[in-house]
Amino acid sequence: MRGVRGNEEATVLRFLGGMRLAPLGRTEGEQAGRWRRDHAARGVTLSQADCLIAAAAIGVGARLATGNPKHFPMSELDTEHWPAGV
Repeated sequence: MRGVRGNEEATVLRFLGGMRLAPLGRTEGEQAGRWRRDHAARGVTLSQADCLIAAAAIGVGARLATGNPKHFPMSELDTEHWPAGV
């Protein structure tokens, strides 16, 4: 809720209420760690948070909408670029 103005909170909560939660468990954690290790070996640093987000999306068969598709170079992940501020 960081960044949400007080008068926007009800709208944001309604929006979030329509979303499906993607679980993060051992399988997702292991995959996230593999991505970080494998990309680091090629000189690419990925954040743990981005790797966990990607693993959760793949775990539920979801497409990931992001303003930063370069943060998600995983070949298994289906991403959709949603530019910020457009």
